[in-house]
Amino acid sequence: MAPTDDPSASSAQLFAALYHELHAVAQRRLRGLPFGATLSTTTLLHEAYLSLAGNDQLRFPDKARFFSYASRAMRGLIIDYARRRTASKRGGGFQLLPLQDIDAPERPDAEALSDLGLALDELAKLDPALAELVDFHYFCGLSFGEIAAMRGVSERTVQRDWRKARVILHHQLRGASA
Repeated sequence: MAPTDDPSASSAQLFAALYHELHAVAQRRLRGLPFGATLSTTTLLHEAYLSLAGNDQLRFPDKARFFSYASRAMRGLIIDYARRRTASKRGGGFQLLPLQDIDAPERPDAEALSDLGLALDELAKLDPALAELVDFHYFCGLSFGEIAAMRGVSERTVQRDWRKARVILHHQLRGASA
């Protein structure tokens, strides 16, 4: 992939080069969600791309930055989709699968997922790397090993950071529900 001065062209090239890897990430993420059958992997991936393509100010110096942006875009799309699905005109009341490894309501609904999104935004203000880790692991479905390789650190470091992020999110989610 040849470098280019046009950010939208370079973003498009990067997206094309990583398309299959991003598709696998989106597929893993949707596999555990009850609305995965109605929100297709391709739709999620292409909506994330439209978010990326619509911003000419974005620069991705490395694969990790690109995946970070893509995971945040997918998180936003999943949360928005869950909110729309629970709108009263659509019958509401559907349930998402439990958030694994994060102490949240046992069967979170769109409101709980939205609370998680807000807690992640707050976490990003405190420690952007921890928020990125949650996006990578929870919303993109990347393993600790994959994240460690992307960040150039040990898997043990990623696991330690994951525990730290869980504690902070647990505290924030408890505060939101109180």
